[in-house]
Amino acid sequence: MDQLTIKAPDDWHVHFRDGDLLAETVAATARCFKRAIAMPNLRPPITKQAQALAYRKRILDAAGEHSDFNPLMTLYLTDETQPEHIKQAASKIIPAAKLYPAGATTNSESAVGSIEKLFPVFEAMAEHGMLLLVHGEVPDPEVDVFDREKEFIDQHLAPIHVSFPNLKIVFEHITTCEAVDFVLQTGDNVAATITPQHLMMNRNDLLAGGIRPHNYCMPVLKRRRHQNRLREVVSSGSPKFFLGSDSAPHEQHAKENACGCAGCYSAWGALELYAEVFEELGAIDKLEGFASIHGPSFYGLSLNRESITLVRDFWTMPKSIALADGRSIVPFYAGQRLRWRVEI
Repeated sequence: MDQLTIKAPDDWHVHFRDGDLLAETVAATARCFKRAIAMPNLRPPITKQAQALAYRKRILDAAGEHSDFNPLMTLYLTDETQPEHIKQAASKIIPAAKLYPAGATTNSESAVGSIEKLFPVFEAMAEHGMLLLVHGEVPDPEVDVFDREKEFIDQHLAPIHVSFPNLKIVFEHITTCEAVDFVLQTGDNVAATITPQHLMMNRNDLLAGGIRPHNYCMPVLKRRRHQNRLREVVSSGSPKFFLGSDSAPHEQHAKENACGCAGCYSAWGALELYAEVFEELGAIDKLEGFASIHGPSFYGLSLNRESITLVRDFWTMPKSIALADGRSIVPFYAGQRLRWRVEI
């Protein structure tokens, strides 16, 4: 097969950042995705409806020629979030709120310290049809970094689902066998996103032969058996799993230092990276469901009417991306060859 046409896809987990970076990040995503869920972990975080709408306008202003791009916004949950905030914000433009355990990832310092205290908020979300997006890790220093996802399921996610069976939950960027099993064993109101890096790599690609900072993300890459389980479930075509790149740009100097930050900037080739995986798995026919159908179906949105074509055309991911002010970003899979290219 040298060409594949699918319904236009969406990315259900993107970090655009803000300010000058938007010119780069929005264009990189909008080149092939019609919609994207914009993460709210800015400084300051997006905690209220007015902030979300203002941020959406900045994203749209940066979209330029991609005038049909539709960013979907999220609220950042904190210990101060009230049910009234949910009632006011819930809409097709702000369809979800994001749960970050405090200290779990980039810009999560202001996030949730006591998840149980948010139960009235979860009740309001279920009532008003707002989805709960979860960064599922326990940031407890006593818990091994490779076990934090499993511990989060046991300590928090399972109780939330039992307490609020009508609340739609997206378990984001899952990385483990335990996460796959949890999603498969729960009802229709639980789904998950999976990133290209967790499908393509395991912790050997982060640590073996030296630390590779541009493969460092949170949740961290896991053992090969977990990677294989993720690959297995996407190739099955299960509608409970869909595309969420977790594309997260950081300047090169912030990644390449003694305490490098977490995040893989995959937007420059996200759909192509997924195509690479699905072809390797002999499941290229399942890519459309994963990229274009399962996500909007879970969110209760219509499918995109447009289509997009991938062609077999070898190209190399740039080694770095220059920003307007002279700074640079190293993209995920930098300098490596890919077999598929989006036809623009």
